[in-house]
Amino acid sequence: MPVSPSVSFHDGRSIPQLGYGVWQVENAVAADVVVQALEAGYRHVDTARGYNNEAGVGRALAAAGIDRDEVFVTSKVPNQDQGREKTLASFDATMEDLGLEELDLYLIHWPAPSKGLAVETWKALVELKEQGRIRSIGVSNFRVEDLEKLETETGVLPVLNQIELHPYFNQPELREFHASKNIVTESWSPLGQGGGELTDPVVQAIAAAHGASTAQVVIAWNLALGNVVIPKSVTPERIASNFASLELELTADEIAQITALHKGEEGRQGANPDSFANHQGA
Repeated sequence: MPVSPSVSFHDGRSIPQLGYGVWQVENAVAADVVVQALEAGYRHVDTARGYNNEAGVGRALAAAGIDRDEVFVTSKVPNQDQGREKTLASFDATMEDLGLEELDLYLIHWPAPSKGLAVETWKALVELKEQGRIRSIGVSNFRVEDLEKLETETGVLPVLNQIELHPYFNQPELREFHASKNIVTESWSPLGQGGGELTDPVVQAIAAAHGASTAQVVIAWNLALGNVVIPKSVTPERIASNFASLELELTADEIAQITALHKGEEGRQGANPDSFANHQGA
């Protein structure tokens, strides 16, 4: 069984590069499939308050019988819980559902610029980290201006920004900014959302050359870029197959070919952080 490499954070901690995401997985299903993912070798599980499945993830963590420090767990504060008091209460509810005393990584799910509460929420995450209840803090779907505002107003940069990222929308400018600030890039919906990457002729040709699936190729491409990646599946065979992407090594030319599929904003398949305030998203 392969073992996921880790990616270092600027706070001295690290995260398994290949994780298991549970977006759009029902609570009862999560209790089962997260156990399957852990048995397949995953040691990083990504959930969120807005997914309504933290309790299922918690049951899976308890049932799997793996030492707490061997499994990296991420969750996120939802948009409706932004602001100091609501964030602190939301975090308590998250921890109760997960059955944990300390969380590995807690993210602000969306910047929600129309709410104007991202900085206040971020300060609450800093507070929770200082209390020892969270090991690392980060964000999701934040734009360059959002990240700059956090740094300017608090002096504390996120260790990671989880963003929509797949071959047709691989966000080179944001990834470059992350690199300049030592912020880890994490890809959500890494296989796209039915946008065609898995049937793209370029990806299909590379998959055929390696005797791999197109999903494995796209995951391997993400890993080669240095991104943390959290593919989701509820099918045991695909859960295992996705994890086996760790054994697939692409050439520099193949990586460049996939990266060149970027379509800019036309390739975005999820919500736009510029205007997205109410729904929880990925």
